Amino acid sequence: MRLDKLLENTKIGSKNQVKKLIKARQVTIDGRIATSGRQNVDSGIQEILVEGQQIRAFPEAYYLLNKPAGTVTARTDSKHQTVVDLLREDDKKEGIYPLGRLDRDTEGLVLMTTNGPLGFRMLHPKYHVKKKYYLAVNGFLGQDAVEFFMNGVVFPDGNVCKPAQLEIIEEGEDVSLAYLTISEGKFHQVKKMFLTYGLKLIYLKRVAFAEFELSQLKVGDYRPLTKLEKDKIKAYLD
Repeated sequence: MRLDKLLENTKIGSKNQVKKLIKARQVTIDGRIATSGRQNVDSGIQEILVEGQQIRAFPEAYYLLNKPAGTVTARTDSKHQTVVDLLREDDKKEGIYPLGRLDRDTEGLVLMTTNGPLGFRMLHPKYHVKKKYYLAVNGFLGQDAVEFFMNGVVFPDGNVCKPAQLEIIEEGEDVSLAYLTISEGKFHQVKKMFLTYGLKLIYLKRVAFAEFELSQLKVGDYRPLTKLEKDKIKAYLD
């Protein structure tokens, strides 16, 4: 939530009074003087003080979910189950949404939150947030593929991908397994990258997003972020 909206909602003052408090350097966030009311904040994981008094209101919700194949990363869908449908009723907070998208047939890590501006900050191309996938392709994945992906894959239409890190786990004539780490999110990007190399993607699972890892979470399950993980969210609040 924006700092000015948070302070208005907690009845600190009117919009103009909030502006004056910030301009007078009377608002601090984790010990630093706030310089703009537009800053994205969370009183649940940050210490927000107004004239020395701590604000404790409107904490955001954060969940890490292991999306099953067939489920869509959306709030609502008329035909398919969504990631929001997987949440217990008590956890379906107002404004809850998934950060970014996974294809319907892709499994893996999805972050969900009520923090509206967070999605823009974590998904904007200029921040290069990394996403790591475990995958299987329908043929032999040679060591030349590592360099092919590191050089930046160029699609037939001329669209150029940023350099990606490929780690081959198992080479096979019929099936090869690997990890792929990318820092952007073009439409069907991973699928198109392998098609450009000459192989078809037959399984895809996101195992990490930014500093967050799927670990042993079962398919279809979710959990709140830990305190340590919430501390990592702070790096994306600005």
